[in-house]
Amino acid sequence: MNKPIRRVSVFCLVLILALMVRTNWVQGVQAHAWATNKENDRNKYDRYAYPRGNIIAGGAPVTNSDNVNGLRYKYKRSWVDGPMYAPVTGYSSQSFGTSQLESLEDGILSGTDSRLFFRNTLDMLTGDDKKGGDVVTTIDPKAQKAAFEALGNKKGAAVAIDPRTGAILALVSTPSYDPGTFAGSSDADAKAWTDLNADPNKPMLNRALRETYPPGSTFKLVTAAAAFEDGKFQSPEDTTETPEKYILPGTSTELKNASKTEPCTNATLLVAMDYSCNTVFGKIGAELGKDKLRAQAEKFGFNNAKVEVPIRASASVFPKSSSPDGTAMDAIGQHDTRATPLQMAMVAAAIANNGTLMQPYLVDQERSSTLAVVSKHSEKEMGRPISPTTAQKLQQLMESVVQNGTGEKAQIKGVTVGGKTGTAQHGQDNSGLPFAWFMSYAKGANDKQVAVAVVVEDGAAESAEISGGSIAAPIARKVMEAVVGAK
Repeated sequence: MNKPIRRVSVFCLVLILALMVRTNWVQGVQAHAWATNKENDRNKYDRYAYPRGNIIAGGAPVTNSDNVNGLRYKYKRSWVDGPMYAPVTGYSSQSFGTSQLESLEDGILSGTDSRLFFRNTLDMLTGDDKKGGDVVTTIDPKAQKAAFEALGNKKGAAVAIDPRTGAILALVSTPSYDPGTFAGSSDADAKAWTDLNADPNKPMLNRALRETYPPGSTFKLVTAAAAFEDGKFQSPEDTTETPEKYILPGTSTELKNASKTEPCTNATLLVAMDYSCNTVFGKIGAELGKDKLRAQAEKFGFNNAKVEVPIRASASVFPKSSSPDGTAMDAIGQHDTRATPLQMAMVAAAIANNGTLMQPYLVDQERSSTLAVVSKHSEKEMGRPISPTTAQKLQQLMESVVQNGTGEKAQIKGVTVGGKTGTAQHGQDNSGLPFAWFMSYAKGANDKQVAVAVVVEDGAAESAEISGGSIAAPIARKVMEAVVGAK
């Protein structure tokens, strides 16, 4: 072989070797990276090439996979009562991805989770079509429907928890949206997505988990808890040394009650909670100080950015630095104190559960397409923010509020109900219409229990018409009735 031909042969051999190395590198080392690359459209097509598993509530699916047999997509996601369940399920869209449980549980729902390997391998060997697994939620459809219908066209949210286990029984946010309107890849789907994101009412915002509000007078239970735990008071019948006019520390500003006729001067804790006396609890908060109040709030879950159900909730906030006058306002749920509806439901749940706060959770089981259980939730204590003795004192206060105070509209015949109203000011110089709050628990004769928090934004045309007792309490009552029943 002459020299030029030999050189060409060697060069060609090097090219072949380089091609083999590159091919093996791409198909072996880089295979996973290419397969999972977000720009790889084949992933989207594959996700909808077979039925997606379902999200289950009350034993029935609230999602479906519809066979559309399109050129690129064979299946499309649809929902049962989409707007009612959207805060739980999130969306699964061919064009816009996934959110909430549809995102966090995508491995199970799409059938790609490594725990489904045996099932997928068996399907491949038997020739069965690939299917996703199911996610079984803790949602009680009756409670979910009651909350959704009671909120109606109001802007707000409701959360219901079983205080003994932490299971979330209802999770509602209004106004809501139908995930099915943009589940496909058509121009109509794109327009629906654009319109929803441009809507000033923010229907895609999960207000139950992702929005924080000033909790108003519902926070007075946290202040009372701190006072009992600190030993400042021993009994709900203890008298407070509250002047007729209470001036915020270090200022000339008077902290006023909702009405001049309220019996707040030197009131007992029981009367002060019944009438929701700002002066009483503002003064208690200032005397305890910001550090003790913050420590108590944090035991209930405030300032915790890692509360996941598994959807991560926004952190509820009790400020780490406030002046004494600010602390007095923080103690009544104003100033810089903010909470999600989930957080206030957690406070009610801990009180109802005699001081033990259970980790809230939304997913009970993950299972394969053959209904084999892949994982089962184990109940966990999140903490013990208060002693059983303090919890019983707070129960006495909350039950009196419902029987004798501002929460009378939450009464349910034959059921033990405790609650606390809240009317939270907000906006520049409190110019915004108040938020109406109600947090509560119910214990039925059938051994069923539930803790509920409801918030309604701008619930009436006039500020004077808005109160937690008149607007939010009836919503909470409907949810509690759906869980524990009513005689």
